[in-house]
Amino acid sequence: MKLQQLLSYTRKAVDEYAMIEDGDHIAVGISGGKDSLTLLYALNGLRRFYPKHFELSAVTVDLGYENFDLTPIQSLCAEMDVPYQIIDSEIAKILFDIRKEENPCSLCAKMRKGALNTAVKEMGCNKVAYAHHKDDIIETLFLSLLFEGRFYSFSPRTYLDRMDLTVIRPMMFVEEVDVIGFSNRYQIPVVKNPCPVDGHTKRQYAKDLVRQLNLDHPGVKQRIFTAILNGNIQGWPKRIPHIRS
Repeated sequence: MKLQQLLSYTRKAVDEYAMIEDGDHIAVGISGGKDSLTLLYALNGLRRFYPKHFELSAVTVDLGYENFDLTPIQSLCAEMDVPYQIIDSEIAKILFDIRKEENPCSLCAKMRKGALNTAVKEMGCNKVAYAHHKDDIIETLFLSLLFEGRFYSFSPRTYLDRMDLTVIRPMMFVEEVDVIGFSNRYQIPVVKNPCPVDGHTKRQYAKDLVRQLNLDHPGVKQRIFTAILNGNIQGWPKRIPHIRS
């Protein structure tokens, strides 16, 4: 996928779910992986021509793993002229040394998001962009159906009233395979995830399940995504037609 296509998908999401308004200061949560770095490229490119002016910053919550070198990301943000902050934490120590969690993903996500959102507010941002893509949204639906018994997935835009902060997901129309292609084409400086349970989670199970379903029934993944968009999921904003200016 070329940058132009990425920007087209990103603007479609931003327009149809009213993710950006004039004067917004948006923080991109950077994990170091291909998804969050692709989102950084997308919003940095979008701000050059989008009719509504917004500021952009980036932030990483360092979970405290060893050998997690963020120097390449610091260099990338400097090249883009995007302010970048690294927030130190002891989340890894709490999960694996103190609590000795066997299934740490849920608690890790909660602690990481809490630290990220707090840092974002301290940076003066009113919105934070998460790098969830189309496959994430579909997989989350399956996780909710299989393990929670409800029809639910990430909302494109969510207002957190306790934090007075809005979460947006501008890559919701981008497929993971396109993120991989974009990352390879532009040689994005991905920093490997040091988490010891990476790739051995319920989400990986859902990912494998969706992949197999789409192999058995070509096109089913897109039909599931369409069902999500039309599903009137609680908390989702109304999808609006948009005429580009």
